Amino acid sequence: MDFGVVLQTDPPASEVVRLMTAAEEQGFGYGWTFDSVVLWQEPFVIYSRILAATSSMVVGPMVTSPGTRDWSVLASLFATLNDMYGNRTVCGIGRGDSAHRVVGKPPSTLATLRDCMHAVKELAEGREVAFGDTPVRIPWVRDGRLEMWMAGYGPKALKLAGEQADGFILQCADPAIARWTIGSVREAARAAGRDPAGITVCVAAPAYVGDDLPHQREQLRWFGGMVGNHVADLVARYGDSGPVPHELTDYIAGRHGYDYAHHGKAGNPSTDFVPDEIVDRFCLLGPAAAHVARLEELAALGVDQFAVYLMHDQREQTLTAYGEEIIGKLG
Repeated sequence: MDFGVVLQTDPPASEVVRLMTAAEEQGFGYGWTFDSVVLWQEPFVIYSRILAATSSMVVGPMVTSPGTRDWSVLASLFATLNDMYGNRTVCGIGRGDSAHRVVGKPPSTLATLRDCMHAVKELAEGREVAFGDTPVRIPWVRDGRLEMWMAGYGPKALKLAGEQADGFILQCADPAIARWTIGSVREAARAAGRDPAGITVCVAAPAYVGDDLPHQREQLRWFGGMVGNHVADLVARYGDSGPVPHELTDYIAGRHGYDYAHHGKAGNPSTDFVPDEIVDRFCLLGPAAAHVARLEELAALGVDQFAVYLMHDQREQTLTAYGEEIIGKLG
Protein backbone atom coordinates (compact mmCIF):
# COMPACT_ATOMS: atom_id res chain seq x y z
CA MET A 1 0.00 0.00 0.00
CA ASP A 2 1.19 3.50 -0.88
CA PHE A 3 0.68 6.43 1.49
CA GLY A 4 -0.16 10.05 0.89
CA VAL A 5 -0.63 13.11 3.05
CA VAL A 6 -3.31 15.77 2.44
CA LEU A 7 -2.79 19.36 3.59
CA GLN A 8 -4.58 22.66 3.22
CA THR A 9 -2.49 25.40 1.64
CA ASP A 10 -2.72 27.77 4.57
CA PRO A 11 -0.06 30.48 4.66
CA PRO A 12 2.82 30.47 5.03
CA ALA A 13 3.46 28.23 2.05
CA SER A 14 6.87 27.40 3.48
CA GLU A 15 5.15 25.43 6.24
CA VAL A 16 3.25 23.35 3.69
CA VAL A 17 6.53 22.62 1.91
CA ARG A 18 8.22 21.72 5.21
CA LEU A 19 5.49 19.28 6.20
CA MET A 20 5.49 17.65 2.77
CA THR A 21 9.25 17.20 2.98
CA ALA A 22 8.90 15.68 6.44
CA ALA A 23 6.20 13.35 5.10
CA GLU A 24 8.47 12.07 2.34
CA GLU A 25 11.18 11.41 4.91
CA GLN A 26 8.65 9.25 6.82
CA GLY A 27 7.80 7.19 3.74
CA PHE A 28 4.84 9.05 2.24
CA GLY A 29 4.99 8.93 -1.55
CA TYR A 30 2.14 11.32 -2.41
CA GLY A 31 1.58 14.92 -1.38
CA TRP A 32 -1.99 16.14 -1.86
CA THR A 33 -3.62 19.47 -1.09
CA PHE A 34 -7.10 20.94 -1.05
CA ASP A 35 -7.81 23.09 -4.11
CA SER A 36 -10.12 25.94 -3.16
CA VAL A 37 -8.27 29.12 -3.97
CA VAL A 38 -10.54 31.56 -2.13
CA LEU A 39 -10.30 29.65 1.14
CA TRP A 40 -6.59 28.79 0.78
CA GLN A 41 -3.56 29.75 -1.28
CA GLU A 42 -3.09 28.66 -4.90
CA PRO A 43 -1.75 25.09 -4.74
CA PHE A 44 -0.01 24.88 -8.11
CA VAL A 45 2.43 27.60 -7.13
CA ILE A 46 3.23 25.64 -3.97
CA TYR A 47 3.53 22.32 -5.84
CA SER A 48 6.56 23.68 -7.63
CA ARG A 49 8.25 24.32 -4.29
CA ILE A 50 7.27 20.89 -2.95
CA LEU A 51 8.63 19.14 -6.03
CA ALA A 52 11.90 21.05 -5.77
CA ALA A 53 12.27 20.17 -2.08
CA THR A 54 11.49 16.45 -2.43
CA SER A 55 13.12 13.72 -4.47
CA SER A 56 10.28 11.49 -5.68
CA MET A 57 7.01 12.65 -4.10
CA VAL A 58 4.05 12.84 -6.50
CA VAL A 59 1.84 15.89 -5.95
CA GLY A 60 -1.68 16.86 -6.89
CA PRO A 61 -5.02 18.32 -5.77
CA MET A 62 -7.53 16.44 -3.66
CA VAL A 63 -9.49 17.55 -5.47
CA THR A 64 -9.70 20.09 -8.28
CA SER A 65 -12.83 20.58 -10.37
CA PRO A 66 -13.96 21.48 -13.89
CA GLY A 67 -15.28 24.88 -12.85
CA THR A 68 -12.32 26.59 -11.22
CA ARG A 69 -9.94 27.00 -14.16
CA ASP A 70 -10.06 26.95 -17.94
CA TRP A 71 -9.28 23.35 -18.90
CA SER A 72 -6.33 24.35 -21.09
CA VAL A 73 -4.87 26.26 -18.15
CA LEU A 74 -5.33 23.27 -15.85
CA ALA A 75 -3.63 20.95 -18.36
CA SER A 76 -0.76 23.38 -18.86
CA LEU A 77 -0.19 23.67 -15.11
CA PHE A 78 0.25 19.91 -14.80
CA ALA A 79 2.29 19.66 -17.99
CA THR A 80 4.64 22.44 -16.89
CA LEU A 81 5.31 20.80 -13.53
CA ASN A 82 5.84 17.44 -15.22
CA ASP A 83 8.28 18.95 -17.69
CA MET A 84 10.21 20.61 -14.87
CA TYR A 85 10.26 17.71 -12.43
CA GLY A 86 9.69 14.53 -14.44
CA ASN A 87 6.02 13.44 -14.46
CA ARG A 88 5.51 13.71 -10.72
CA THR A 89 1.93 14.97 -10.69
CA VAL A 90 -1.51 13.36 -10.47
CA CYS A 91 -4.87 15.06 -11.01
CA GLY A 92 -7.45 14.32 -8.34
CA ILE A 93 -10.75 15.73 -9.59
CA GLY A 94 -14.42 15.81 -8.67
CA ARG A 95 -17.60 17.78 -9.38
CA GLY A 96 -16.56 20.64 -7.08
CA ASP A 97 -17.58 21.52 -3.54
CA SER A 98 -16.00 24.37 -1.59
CA ALA A 99 -14.18 25.91 -4.58
CA HIS A 100 -17.50 26.24 -6.38
CA ARG A 101 -19.85 27.07 -3.54
CA VAL A 102 -17.82 29.92 -2.03
CA VAL A 103 -18.07 31.78 -5.35
CA GLY A 104 -21.74 30.98 -5.87
CA LYS A 105 -21.41 28.09 -8.32
CA PRO A 106 -23.11 24.71 -8.05
CA PRO A 107 -21.06 21.54 -8.51
CA SER A 108 -20.37 20.62 -12.14
CA THR A 109 -22.49 18.01 -13.85
CA LEU A 110 -21.01 14.57 -14.38
CA ALA A 111 -21.14 15.19 -18.14
CA THR A 112 -18.94 18.26 -17.67
CA LEU A 113 -16.61 16.33 -15.39
CA ARG A 114 -16.31 13.56 -17.98
CA ASP A 115 -15.40 16.04 -20.73
CA CYS A 116 -12.96 17.86 -18.46
CA MET A 117 -11.11 14.69 -17.47
CA HIS A 118 -10.72 13.74 -21.12
CA ALA A 119 -9.56 17.18 -22.26
CA VAL A 120 -7.07 17.75 -19.44
CA LYS A 121 -5.47 14.32 -19.77
CA GLU A 122 -5.17 14.53 -23.54
CA LEU A 123 -3.67 18.02 -23.48
CA ALA A 124 -1.28 17.29 -20.61
CA GLU A 125 0.00 14.22 -22.44
CA GLY A 126 0.54 16.14 -25.69
CA ARG A 127 -2.47 15.03 -27.72
CA GLU A 128 -5.02 17.14 -29.56
CA VAL A 129 -8.55 17.78 -28.34
CA ALA A 130 -11.41 19.82 -29.73
CA PHE A 131 -12.60 22.91 -27.84
CA GLY A 132 -15.88 23.33 -29.67
CA ASP A 133 -14.81 23.64 -33.30
CA THR A 134 -11.21 24.49 -32.45
CA PRO A 135 -8.52 21.78 -32.36
CA VAL A 136 -6.08 22.43 -29.50
CA ARG A 137 -2.74 20.81 -28.66
CA ILE A 138 0.06 21.90 -26.31
CA PRO A 139 3.06 21.73 -28.68
CA TRP A 140 5.86 21.71 -26.12
CA VAL A 141 4.78 18.62 -24.14
CA ARG A 142 7.46 15.93 -24.29
CA ASP A 143 6.60 12.44 -22.99
CA GLY A 144 4.01 13.90 -20.62
CA ARG A 145 1.97 11.64 -18.38
CA LEU A 146 -0.98 12.59 -16.20
CA GLU A 147 -3.30 10.18 -14.40
CA MET A 148 -6.83 11.36 -13.63
CA TRP A 149 -8.14 10.10 -10.29
CA MET A 150 -11.82 10.83 -9.81
CA ALA A 151 -13.55 11.34 -6.46
CA GLY A 152 -17.20 10.47 -5.96
CA TYR A 153 -19.82 8.68 -3.88
CA GLY A 154 -23.02 8.27 -5.90
CA PRO A 155 -23.90 5.48 -8.34
CA LYS A 156 -23.56 7.62 -11.47
CA ALA A 157 -20.23 9.07 -10.33
CA LEU A 158 -18.88 5.61 -9.52
CA LYS A 159 -19.96 4.43 -12.97
CA LEU A 160 -18.07 7.31 -14.61
CA ALA A 161 -14.96 6.59 -12.57
CA GLY A 162 -15.02 2.97 -13.69
CA GLU A 163 -15.56 3.92 -17.32
CA GLN A 164 -12.93 6.64 -17.65
CA ALA A 165 -10.72 7.44 -14.67
CA ASP A 166 -7.21 6.12 -14.02
CA GLY A 167 -7.89 6.13 -10.30
CA PHE A 168 -10.78 6.33 -7.85
CA ILE A 169 -10.67 8.47 -4.70
CA LEU A 170 -12.99 7.59 -1.81
CA GLN A 171 -12.98 10.25 0.87
CA CYS A 172 -14.05 7.94 3.69
CA ALA A 173 -12.32 5.03 5.45
CA ASP A 174 -15.42 3.04 6.34
CA PRO A 175 -14.88 -0.54 5.08
CA ALA A 176 -18.58 -1.08 4.29
CA ILE A 177 -18.67 2.02 2.12
CA ALA A 178 -15.32 1.11 0.55
CA ARG A 179 -16.63 -2.34 -0.36
CA TRP A 180 -19.69 -0.92 -2.12
CA THR A 181 -17.95 1.94 -3.93
CA ILE A 182 -14.93 -0.09 -5.08
CA GLY A 183 -17.22 -2.87 -6.25
CA SER A 184 -19.33 -0.38 -8.21
CA VAL A 185 -16.28 1.17 -9.88
CA ARG A 186 -14.90 -2.24 -10.84
CA GLU A 187 -18.24 -3.41 -12.18
CA ALA A 188 -18.48 -0.30 -14.38
CA ALA A 189 -14.92 -0.83 -15.61
CA ARG A 190 -15.69 -4.42 -16.61
CA ALA A 191 -18.87 -3.34 -18.40
CA ALA A 192 -16.83 -0.77 -20.34
CA GLY A 193 -14.27 -3.35 -21.39
CA ARG A 194 -11.58 -2.01 -19.08
CA ASP A 195 -9.37 -3.95 -16.67
CA PRO A 196 -10.79 -3.21 -13.18
CA ALA A 197 -7.40 -3.92 -11.64
CA GLY A 198 -5.92 -1.10 -13.71
CA ILE A 199 -7.82 1.53 -11.72
CA THR A 200 -5.87 2.73 -8.69
CA VAL A 201 -8.00 2.94 -5.54
CA CYS A 202 -7.16 5.66 -3.02
CA VAL A 203 -8.95 6.01 0.31
CA ALA A 204 -8.49 9.44 1.91
CA ALA A 205 -9.48 10.16 5.51
CA PRO A 206 -8.18 11.86 8.65
CA ALA A 207 -5.83 9.83 10.82
CA TYR A 208 -4.73 10.67 14.36
CA VAL A 209 -2.43 8.34 16.29
CA GLY A 210 -2.79 8.38 20.07
CA ASP A 211 -4.72 7.11 23.07
CA ASP A 212 -7.13 9.96 23.92
CA LEU A 213 -10.11 8.91 21.81
CA PRO A 214 -12.54 11.61 23.00
CA HIS A 215 -10.04 14.32 22.08
CA GLN A 216 -9.28 12.68 18.74
CA ARG A 217 -12.98 12.51 17.89
CA GLU A 218 -13.44 16.21 18.58
CA GLN A 219 -10.42 17.02 16.42
CA LEU A 220 -11.70 14.93 13.48
CA ARG A 221 -15.47 15.52 13.66
CA TRP A 222 -15.09 18.09 10.86
CA PHE A 223 -14.60 15.25 8.37
CA GLY A 224 -18.12 13.90 8.84
CA GLY A 225 -19.38 17.37 8.04
CA MET A 226 -17.30 17.59 4.88
CA VAL A 227 -18.52 14.19 3.67
CA GLY A 228 -22.04 15.24 4.64
CA ASN A 229 -21.96 18.01 2.01
CA HIS A 230 -21.67 15.40 -0.73
CA VAL A 231 -24.08 12.99 0.94
CA ALA A 232 -26.73 15.72 1.17
CA ASP A 233 -26.62 16.09 -2.61
CA LEU A 234 -27.04 12.32 -2.99
CA VAL A 235 -30.01 12.19 -0.63
CA ALA A 236 -31.60 15.08 -2.50
CA ARG A 237 -31.19 13.12 -5.74
CA TYR A 238 -31.93 9.55 -4.66
CA GLY A 239 -33.76 9.88 -1.35
CA ASP A 240 -32.74 8.16 1.86
CA SER A 241 -33.96 4.79 0.58
CA GLY A 242 -32.08 4.89 -2.73
CA PRO A 243 -29.05 2.86 -3.85
CA VAL A 244 -26.56 4.72 -1.63
CA PRO A 245 -25.66 2.66 1.48
CA HIS A 246 -27.37 3.70 4.71
CA GLU A 247 -23.90 3.84 6.33
CA LEU A 248 -23.35 6.94 4.20
CA THR A 249 -26.76 8.60 4.48
CA ASP A 250 -28.38 7.99 7.87
CA TYR A 251 -26.24 10.33 9.92
CA ILE A 252 -27.04 13.55 8.02
CA ALA A 253 -30.64 13.70 9.27
CA GLY A 254 -29.58 16.32 11.85
CA ARG A 255 -27.54 18.41 9.41
CA HIS A 256 -28.56 22.08 9.25
CA GLY A 257 -26.49 24.17 6.86
CA TYR A 258 -22.73 24.45 6.55
CA ASP A 259 -20.27 27.33 6.93
CA TYR A 260 -17.35 26.99 4.51
CA ALA A 261 -15.31 29.45 6.56
CA HIS A 262 -14.52 26.45 8.80
CA HIS A 263 -14.25 23.86 6.02
CA GLY A 264 -11.85 21.04 6.80
CA LYS A 265 -10.83 22.46 10.16
CA ALA A 266 -10.85 21.00 13.66
CA GLY A 267 -13.60 22.53 15.77
CA ASN A 268 -15.88 23.25 12.79
CA PRO A 269 -19.14 24.45 14.44
CA SER A 270 -21.21 23.13 11.51
CA THR A 271 -20.50 19.51 12.42
CA ASP A 272 -22.26 19.05 15.75
CA PHE A 273 -24.66 16.63 14.03
CA VAL A 274 -21.84 14.11 13.37
CA PRO A 275 -21.99 11.32 16.01
CA ASP A 276 -18.95 9.60 17.51
CA GLU A 277 -19.79 6.41 15.63
CA ILE A 278 -19.37 8.17 12.26
CA VAL A 279 -16.03 9.67 13.31
CA ASP A 280 -14.80 6.23 14.34
CA ARG A 281 -15.94 4.62 11.10
CA PHE A 282 -14.98 7.34 8.64
CA CYS A 283 -11.58 8.16 10.21
CA LEU A 284 -8.61 6.29 11.71
CA LEU A 285 -8.14 6.89 15.44
CA GLY A 286 -6.44 5.28 18.41
CA PRO A 287 -3.01 3.70 18.78
CA ALA A 288 -0.89 2.62 15.83
CA ALA A 289 -2.12 -0.99 16.05
CA ALA A 290 -5.70 0.15 15.41
CA HIS A 291 -4.57 2.01 12.28
CA VAL A 292 -2.71 -1.04 11.00
CA ALA A 293 -5.77 -3.24 11.54
CA ARG A 294 -8.08 -0.89 9.61
CA LEU A 295 -5.56 -0.43 6.82
CA GLU A 296 -5.15 -4.18 6.44
CA GLU A 297 -8.93 -4.45 6.13
CA LEU A 298 -8.98 -1.75 3.46
CA ALA A 299 -6.06 -3.34 1.60
CA ALA A 300 -7.98 -6.62 1.46
CA LEU A 301 -10.79 -4.72 -0.29
CA GLY A 302 -8.39 -3.52 -2.98
CA VAL A 303 -7.24 -0.15 -1.64
CA ASP A 304 -3.88 0.80 -3.18
CA GLN A 305 -3.22 4.05 -1.29
CA PHE A 306 -4.25 5.58 2.01
CA ALA A 307 -4.02 9.37 2.05
CA VAL A 308 -4.00 10.98 5.50
CA TYR A 309 -5.92 14.22 5.98
CA LEU A 310 -3.67 15.95 8.48
CA MET A 311 -5.94 18.62 9.94
CA HIS A 312 -5.63 18.31 13.71
CA ASP A 313 -3.39 19.39 16.58
CA GLN A 314 -0.84 16.54 16.41
CA ARG A 315 0.21 16.64 12.77
CA GLU A 316 3.90 15.94 13.13
CA GLN A 317 3.40 13.30 15.82
CA THR A 318 1.01 11.45 13.51
CA LEU A 319 3.44 11.70 10.58
CA THR A 320 6.20 10.25 12.75
CA ALA A 321 3.98 7.47 14.09
CA TYR A 322 3.03 6.48 10.56
CA GLY A 323 6.66 6.47 9.49
CA GLU A 324 7.89 4.48 12.48
CA GLU A 325 4.98 2.17 13.32
CA ILE A 326 2.53 1.85 10.42
CA ILE A 327 3.82 2.32 6.86
CA GLY A 328 6.40 -0.45 7.10
CA LYS A 329 3.73 -2.96 8.12
CA LEU A 330 1.60 -2.31 5.03
CA GLY A 331 4.33 -2.44 2.39
